[in-house]
Amino acid sequence: MSDLNQVGEQDSWRCWLCDTVVDPEASVNSDLGPSVDSYYVAKAKKGSAAVERLAHRGCNTMKGKHAPVVPWSKDLILGDPAPIVETVERLERKGGRELVAQCVTDQDAAAASEWLLDRLSRFAPNMRFSTVIKQGGGQYLLQLVSE
Repeated sequence: MSDLNQVGEQDSWRCWLCDTVVDPEASVNSDLGPSVDSYYVAKAKKGSAAVERLAHRGCNTMKGKHAPVVPWSKDLILGDPAPIVETVERLERKGGRELVAQCVTDQDAAAASEWLLDRLSRFAPNMRFSTVIKQGGGQYLLQLVSE
């Protein structure tokens, strides 16, 4: 198990759930204080490996009561965005690719792609992703690919 400062530095002091800054000086007993969240990633034929991520204490506690939700940025213009947590969990289990959003312009799709890859670097640091933008039916489809 890593210490809090190592995990905080690794995650640039951003909460993996709400994607906002975590104050390293805040009390660990405060809802906005830092905490380490561990989860286990299944490894084929080798058991499980622990991955640690930084979270606000309040965010970490709430995920125990409710399934975690990682919202898409409100600055993006998307049609029918896929739920990020469930999509990542499926890709972690089976690999492949999934359609994650529809966009009206290629610029919107490119902005969504850039935001999603940056967000996933903190949400699922143990996985590698890329995106594919395909034009079809008068729209741009954003696919997330597990590498």
